[in-house]
Amino acid sequence: MSTPGIDPRLLEVLGHANSLELFQLNSIIERMLADPRRIVQIRKDLHLGQTVRFMDWRNGHMRTGKVLAMKDTQATIHEHGTSSSWSVPYAAIEPPAPTAKPAADPEPPAPPRPSRNDFRCGEKVAFEDKYLNTVVGTIVRINQRTATIDPGDQTTWRVGFHLLRHVVDI
Repeated sequence: MSTPGIDPRLLEVLGHANSLELFQLNSIIERMLADPRRIVQIRKDLHLGQTVRFMDWRNGHMRTGKVLAMKDTQATIHEHGTSSSWSVPYAAIEPPAPTAKPAADPEPPAPPRPSRNDFRCGEKVAFEDKYLNTVVGTIVRINQRTATIDPGDQTTWRVGFHLLRHVVDI
């Protein structure tokens, strides 16, 4: 009996084992394969839409497909060239090569944070308070790190420049 990818000497040794020994070995292997650390090790290099190789448990042959979904203990893979989808345990997926990271589009640079030079006294600005309510007011004073804002309700706020945004009156 020849199984692709398995050392024939190992098959010979297993062929001489009795049923109880094989059952014990099967139990140990199942526990090892269900170890979350092993699952995470494989999942960390997988992403949706990635093409992977996986083993067909029926005959031991490797197949190729695209990852459609990733669940706790298994992935759903759509096999190339067929219309079949497989629910495959992560242990049956060939780990992708470490250099095969997805070519991600570079993220656009973050817009520059507003600074003291972007604001003047008398300008209308807005910001969110700690309850995420928008407060609109006028800058009455510019300090080194903050601006003093008068919303017109007999209160004043000292707000960092990075939290302010200009308000345009139409």
